[in-house]
Amino acid sequence: MEGHLRQEALGSSDEAWLVVDKDQWTDEQLDQLHAWARTHDNYGFTLSNPKFEYWLLLHFEDGTGIASSRDCSDRLRDNPPCTDWPRALGGTTVYKLVENILQV
Repeated sequence: MEGHLRQEALGSSDEAWLVVDKDQWTDEQLDQLHAWARTHDNYGFTLSNPKFEYWLLLHFEDGTGIASSRDCSDRLRDNPPCTDWPRALGGTTVYKLVENILQV
């Protein structure tokens, strides 16, 4: 990020955000990223634990029992597909994005 910011200065209304999955990052590494984000008002740091897909899972359920990245992926695979688009309030077809992400 620092290299990018040296090449491309932020405008007056711009922000620089670090978006990280917990993955294998240590607490010390995450502390460094958080400290970096606190150095400027327009810097930010956000973390998904265990990973971004957990946020997607929360569109289907409350996420109870998710203790690892694998738990999250497995639970997402078990959700039944919607054939077209959700017609009832509270439905989502975000799983289609998740399926594509998991295939990469």
